[in-house]
Amino acid sequence: MHSNSIDIRQLEAFAAVVSAGSVTGAARLLGRSQPAVSRLIQDLEAELGYALLHRSSGRIQPTARGLRFHAEVERHLASLIHIRERAEAIGRDEPATLTVAATPSLAAGVLPQALAALPGELIPRHLHVQSLAAENVVQAVIARSADLGISSLPLEHPGLEIHWIAEAPCVVAIGADDPLANDDVVRLSDVAARRVITLANPYRLRHRVDEAFERAGVAPERIIDVNASLTALSLVRAGLGIAIVEPATIRGVPLDGVVMRKLDQNIPFLFGVISAAALPLTPTVSAVIDAARVQSLAMPGCRLLEANGTDALADSVYGQATISEGTPR
Repeated sequence: MHSNSIDIRQLEAFAAVVSAGSVTGAARLLGRSQPAVSRLIQDLEAELGYALLHRSSGRIQPTARGLRFHAEVERHLASLIHIRERAEAIGRDEPATLTVAATPSLAAGVLPQALAALPGELIPRHLHVQSLAAENVVQAVIARSADLGISSLPLEHPGLEIHWIAEAPCVVAIGADDPLANDDVVRLSDVAARRVITLANPYRLRHRVDEAFERAGVAPERIIDVNASLTALSLVRAGLGIAIVEPATIRGVPLDGVVMRKLDQNIPFLFGVISAAALPLTPTVSAVIDAARVQSLAMPGCRLLEANGTDALADSVYGQATISEGTPR
């Protein structure tokens, strides 16, 4: 890298080109001339010492290095925006900007209700909600690009403070006209006879679903795996199968034509709220932590685990059941 410093305008130009797909489009987004944007990109590439964009036949695409650098640029620009918002909030003596990162199911099924329960004076002028994969939620909190995270387990990391951990039994989502919808409790053996829709991540909920089928002595022959519960519910509504999901999504985003039923096997969904270790909590963040706990406990069968969460963390890593079947819930 050369001795000159990177200019924020160069980063904005690069981000705009990637977003728009062309220098012309980026120029319109930024309100600059096309030659000015081109020069900013060229100067940035000269400063970095490698190409960020492929240019051929009038088309522009990020290079492999450009794609990796773009992810860093997006985070940096977002941080600058947040700093500006927080500075303005301090000047107005208002609650600071809040950024919450949550997995899609919890962003849909817990967070909206928690935020809606906050007293008006605690809701900041700028509120950022990021729906991310669980691993990215953890990284966002550790990097302090998010003030708070709501994620499925495992959450074990020395840079995290875990405020509470909860467990809720998974449910089965069924088309309302399906004969199984007439049952209050659906047998896992009946589920296995159908096309089963479930989550794909083998290190989180999926391994618990697989263990439950193994305990029941059955194995589904037809499976659709997805990376978000809302996708699973949409597939159920389209008549493509029945889904085993955590209860948060179907509670937060109920779909016409899809009903939720209990399973005869306990498949625990574990999740919690995290923040960066040793980071003082603002009144707003503390209120969100408490409100998210209240909303989580409103889910059928949800309960809090021990305060320190040690056993739950170990169970989430090693895939052991946190409670025995038949334990009162």
